Amino acid sequence: MTETALRLFASHLSWRQYLELCKPKVVALIIFTAMVGMLLSTPGMVDIPTFIFASIGIGLAAASGAAINHWVDQKIDSKMERTQSRPIPTGGLSSNSAITFALLLCVASMLILLATTNLLTVVLTFICVIVYAVIYTMFLKHATPQNIVWGGAAGAAPPLLGWVAMTGEVTTEAFLLFLIIFIWTPPHFWALAIRRRDDYAKVNVPMLPVTHGIPFTKYQVVLYSLMLFSVSLLPFALHMSGLIYFTGAFFLGIGFIYHAFKLYLCEADKHAMKTFAYSIFYLTALFTFLLVDHYLPITLHTFS
Repeated sequence: MTETALRLFASHLSWRQYLELCKPKVVALIIFTAMVGMLLSTPGMVDIPTFIFASIGIGLAAASGAAINHWVDQKIDSKMERTQSRPIPTGGLSSNSAITFALLLCVASMLILLATTNLLTVVLTFICVIVYAVIYTMFLKHATPQNIVWGGAAGAAPPLLGWVAMTGEVTTEAFLLFLIIFIWTPPHFWALAIRRRDDYAKVNVPMLPVTHGIPFTKYQVVLYSLMLFSVSLLPFALHMSGLIYFTGAFFLGIGFIYHAFKLYLCEADKHAMKTFAYSIFYLTALFTFLLVDHYLPITLHTFS
């Protein structure tokens, strides 16, 4: 293999390593919920340039937080089966390269948002990066079994950030979108933590299944699924959405409760990953129903 070919191959690998630092699947869901927040914030069409650049800015901020998370957790990542193949533990990227990349993403995010949205969006987005990358990853994750509850506030913020990017203010509707993801995060993550409890115990991270056991964690998943069902219907109750969303939220919520109870009743972690997978489908579908409910009447009226 020629020297040029080796350089191209190394460059390709490096590009993939940096992409993995960003947790692209997680960031994609974050960008989607932020977009939904923007689209719901106005009764008609959104301002397209703001929509595009706000999505990029919020996405880069999320990627920055993910990369910082990789940098902070590199030692425990090297000991956990689920994370041993990440770029820093495998030597694909150096620690310095990872943190430099993360900080550059954060700076780029703030500059884009400052230039194309408003100061409130910049401040709230920066707070979210700090909450996730510093307060959660460096402190809460190792301090309390309720870590994911409070740390989940950062992950719940994107639709609110999207709303603020378009309107410049935090409204009741924006807070409802935040609240849905805030309540969704614990049962979503605890289902995964049940399956990966041995990994967390190995590195002394006090996730709920480690500190309180699997039965108690399953009970909490059931409780949160019931809370989520109630919270998910609030947009309809407060006239933020209509029957299309109500129908979708109702049946999706019943599905989540079904998986939560099945997890509760099954042996050990047998249904954990199916519950985790459904939780991702649930959130994507729920926010899609919000969009359809918002835009379908407008579309029908336009063509009537």
